[in-house]
Amino acid sequence: MLNSLKGLWVTFVSTVNGLRDPVTREYPSTGTLWKRNKRPTPVQDRFMGFPALTWDGEVEEPFCTSCMVCIRQCPTQCMSATMIDNPAHQEGRSSRRKIVESFEINLNRCILCGICVEVCNFDAIVMSHEHEMSTYQRNGDRVDLPALLDIGKKFQQETEWVPPTVLAKQRAAKEAGQEEVAQDGPANEEPAAAADSADG
Repeated sequence: MLNSLKGLWVTFVSTVNGLRDPVTREYPSTGTLWKRNKRPTPVQDRFMGFPALTWDGEVEEPFCTSCMVCIRQCPTQCMSATMIDNPAHQEGRSSRRKIVESFEINLNRCILCGICVEVCNFDAIVMSHEHEMSTYQRNGDRVDLPALLDIGKKFQQETEWVPPTVLAKQRAAKEAGQEEVAQDGPANEEPAAAADSADG
C-alpha cells in the first residue's frame, strides 16, 4: 500500500512539474500555449537534410560538372541533370571543362541517404540543413538548379563550409610540416650537444 502511494506521489509531482515547465519542445505554430518553447530545435552540424549544390566563390560558378555519378548511384533515381561546355574554361578562368546546365531533384523521392555526397568527386553536393520544404502539390518538391544553389549557398554561409578536398590537402600539408619539424629537431640539437661536449 505504501509503495503504491509513493508511486502515485511521484506521478503527481512529475505531472505538476510538467504543467509548470513542459519538457517537450513544441513545434512553432499559432495557438501554442507555451510561448517560450516556440522555437524549432536547432539542428546539429552532422544533421542530414535535403541535398543541395555548392558554389565556387573563387570562380563564381557551381562546383558541379554534371558528371552524372551521383545520378547513377542514387538508389531512388530522384535526380536528373544535363551538362554543357564551360565558357569560363575556354576563357581560361576555370579548370572545369564541363559545367552543369540543369539539375533537378525530386525531394519527395529522396531518402536522404547521402550516397550522392559520398560518390561526388568535385565537392559539388552536400546534405544541407533544410528539412521543412513541404508543399500541397504532388510535384511541388521538384527543386531545380537555382533553388539547389540557393540552398547550398545558405548552407555554406551558415556552416562556414570548406570543400573536403581542400581540408584533405590542408591536413596533408600540416602532417608533412610536422614530419619536417620532427626530422629537423634532432639535427638542430646535435651541434648544441657537440658544443657542450667541447666546452666540457
